[in-house]
Amino acid sequence: TRCEMTTDKELLELAAKAVGINVVGDIEKYLVFPERRAGGFIIENASGGHTGWNPLTDDGDALRLAVALSSDDGFDIEITKTASGAREFCYVEPHGDDKYAATRRAIVRCAAEMGKAL
Repeated sequence: TRCEMTTDKELLELAAKAVGINVVGDIEKYLVFPERRAGGFIIENASGGHTGWNPLTDDGDALRLAVALSSDDGFDIEITKTASGAREFCYVEPHGDDKYAATRRAIVRCAAEMGKAL
């Protein structure tokens, strides 16, 4: 079954869970100017510090999430222009004028589905 999220926050929480990211809290509570990561989280980074994280709005965060999905679980990320039912975690996002936002959202939705299964 497909993961039906009600909010972007829920998508992000499950995506973080899928790759073992420790969420510290909402970014708006920690940063005065959250800028492009608004709506995201503060997370623990690999060096033990904290950083802003929102793969729905940040290309770098989305790419790191996709890489974490593929390396940790043996999952292949496939970006395609056609709808496909061949993969359980394959998503097609309509992109309108922003194919980058659609790609980021597809990655997050995939990770959220995997996080839901944990």
